[in-house]
Amino acid sequence: MTTMTEASVREFKMPDVGEGLTEAEILKWYVQPGDTVTDGQVVCEVETAKAAVELPIPYDGVVRALHFPEGTTVDVGTSIIAVDVSGGAAPAPADEPQPEATEATEATVAAAEPESAGSGRQPVLVGYGVATSSTRRRPRKGPEVPVQQASTAIHTELNGHAPAVQAQAPAVPAPAGADRPLAKPPVRKLAKDLGVDLTTVVPTGPDGIITREDVHAAVAAAAPEAPEPAPTPAPAAAPASYDTARETRVPVKGVRKATAAAMVGSAFTAPHVTEFVTVDVTRTMKLVEELRQDKEFAGLRVNPLLLIAKALLVAIKRNPEINASWDEAAQEIVVKHYVNLGIAAATPRGLIVPNIKDAHAKTLPQLAESLGELVATAREGRTSPAAMQGGTVTITNVGVFGVDTGTPILNPGESAILAVGAIKLQPWVHKGKVKPRQVTTLALSFDHRLVDGELGSKVLADVAAILEQPKRLISWA
Repeated sequence: MTTMTEASVREFKMPDVGEGLTEAEILKWYVQPGDTVTDGQVVCEVETAKAAVELPIPYDGVVRALHFPEGTTVDVGTSIIAVDVSGGAAPAPADEPQPEATEATEATVAAAEPESAGSGRQPVLVGYGVATSSTRRRPRKGPEVPVQQASTAIHTELNGHAPAVQAQAPAVPAPAGADRPLAKPPVRKLAKDLGVDLTTVVPTGPDGIITREDVHAAVAAAAPEAPEPAPTPAPAAAPASYDTARETRVPVKGVRKATAAAMVGSAFTAPHVTEFVTVDVTRTMKLVEELRQDKEFAGLRVNPLLLIAKALLVAIKRNPEINASWDEAAQEIVVKHYVNLGIAAATPRGLIVPNIKDAHAKTLPQLAESLGELVATAREGRTSPAAMQGGTVTITNVGVFGVDTGTPILNPGESAILAVGAIKLQPWVHKGKVKPRQVTTLALSFDHRLVDGELGSKVLADVAAILEQPKRLISWA
């Protein structure tokens, strides 16, 4: 049996790939135990509260253990993979005992368990940055047992019960000499919430791991038996899948979890005020068509959002106090002399708000190029955490969904957000006559602690005036 010395095994911990992130979900492993890895090689993809990020390993060696299966949410600072850096042989076959790997896994589970509020635990920041190397998946080696275990764990996590084959497995006692029962962090939390002592639970999972089913079984066994009710006429019992057929439960995590927390925090921290204006944007739409034919914009994304973004930037230049944030701790208003323009983007992972750095300093073609890159990156799910930090104001284009407008919630740390409604052909009084014109409704939400009604109204009116007469982009810029 191959052994590993403590000095030769390096534990790679989940890094903080953003600013102050505390956890991330493992989306995909690109390596398996027995694979050889090199410094800078991407070993897995994780989803943080902000984006999907590929993690490179910072040293050479042979993968000895993957401590968590795909789909597991892991705390920052928790070891996720063990690598033998001594250049030794591949791991022993699965049918041979591997106490070293078991101990490493046990230690990892212990590290991942949430500590008490008084423990003073702080996230460990151990980021190495994202490598640009190839992300090809290496061939898997060894038996497929770890994959089956990962599948079982993910099924249990998502559905609240184990698959049938696991339910029929015989009970396996906890490993002799173990300091604590084997259980994954979500199962430990469930046991804690239900008041179950894991040392009293009989494990049925692989290698003596306690599952959610085991915890619920312990609760049921401890509950006093209720008197059997008198038989009453009733329809046949519904199948076990009846509830899941009528409703689906989706775990709140990743981008969705972060968005929910941010929106609740913003809504109940900043006093929101929203103002509306309906404007004739016919001239702006004509300008969009002209720019599409301009050789300066060849190959660039030119649409109404481009001119709306430019209009907002000009309005901010004319009313710089709107581009600010509220510092509660210092009791100060922080006026920004730069504009990092956020663009709300709907992605398969949820709503994200990447921003264009120093958008105020960009020419119209440069702004078009930045918008195109931002949208393409968001659609591919490759927006980096850095791209979503430091925004100052935001635009959300709800018009793409065919709605007139909305009352947007401020992005945390920002003072204003502009919602753009659908541009529709409507009857409009133009030069004293009712004519069909391209019309839209704008909505500006702002933080009333630092933006009063006059300032908010001026900004919204300036944006509307530019879109009505886009030549003001020249005279006001």
